Amino acid sequence: MLATLFGQFPFLRKIFADGGYQGPIFQRAVTATLPSMRPQIIKRSDRTKGFEILPRRWVVERTIAWLGRCRRLAKDWENLTVHALAYVRLASIRLMLRRISQPI
Repeated sequence: MLATLFGQFPFLRKIFADGGYQGPIFQRAVTATLPSMRPQIIKRSDRTKGFEILPRRWVVERTIAWLGRCRRLAKDWENLTVHALAYVRLASIRLMLRRISQPI
């Protein structure tokens, strides 16, 4: 998936990953697939208790929440991945058009 994603978008240079991906297996896979890519692991502090906002992680959570508001994407109705991807693109286009059309 990483090779396809970064093959389509060669200007991307960094991967933000959860603390679960900090092991050597993920590091070797990224190095073998994309040698110019730099993964940055976003980890929670060991000293904090309870909820903590992590940097850059909210971007993914916010985007998933925005896409989840689309009825078609709320459940996995699609049988084929290409159909699901098409609906994600349509939902993203809708979000971008709403942002562009709003007055400043």
